[in-house]
Amino acid sequence: MMNWIYRTIWLTSVMLLAVAGCRQEQKQEQEQKVDVSAPRPPYISQAIEAAGGLQPWTQTQKLEFDCVVAFYQLDGSFYLTKQHHEIYPWSNLILVSAREPQGKYVWEFSPNGMRVIEGTRQADFLPIGLGAVDFAKAILDITTTPVRLLENKAQLKKGTSPVKIEGRWYYPIERVLLDKTDSELSRQKLVFHQNRDSSLVDMLWFAGIDSGTSLAVRGYDYQKVEKGGVFVPAKIEIFMTDVRGVMQHRLVTIDYHQIKATK
Repeated sequence: MMNWIYRTIWLTSVMLLAVAGCRQEQKQEQEQKVDVSAPRPPYISQAIEAAGGLQPWTQTQKLEFDCVVAFYQLDGSFYLTKQHHEIYPWSNLILVSAREPQGKYVWEFSPNGMRVIEGTRQADFLPIGLGAVDFAKAILDITTTPVRLLENKAQLKKGTSPVKIEGRWYYPIERVLLDKTDSELSRQKLVFHQNRDSSLVDMLWFAGIDSGTSLAVRGYDYQKVEKGGVFVPAKIEIFMTDVRGVMQHRLVTIDYHQIKATK
């Protein structure tokens, strides 16, 4: 009996170590894909500096956030909850977790897609037009924009004239498709918006996402995580937009109250 118990514990430990090893190997492989030493346009360098600088970002392996999230339905009702976000900038990965009346859930989103680690992907609180994948990707991209700019630098094209959005002037930076065979890029249009005054990229626009809608994601009240660290938004809002990018309905508000960085 004892031998059976020890054997079970040993097999479980081996499996856990194997899973952890695979995830670590996957993260390291993804991290190596972002070349920070390659030449980049001045506007990308300015955006990175506005968000804390290249060195603090390269030293930041993980960001953790505790937050209060409000989900707004089209009929005016809303759902209030608490979530924990764990973000790995250089792995392009986010973990979203929370405890709801129906139980705990943990979602993982990465370049490999969406994975449910615990609970279910079904979330009745998500507004119509916003799926779990879109929600996770919006948070990940607006929080780690400097890394995403570096990642996409070969595909980016900055507009020559600023545009006015909600009272602020922005230079649109559009991701230009280089590989038409890439199904994900062909389906989704991404535009970074760089604040004309601060050089900070604090707004993103996604068109043609899985749910068939277009979304705008905005970051507010950027703050330094720690002394000499990176700048991240203390508040995030997600809006539904029309095909031109004009905001129509607020879907989500996220207020962060605990932020921690791991180097």
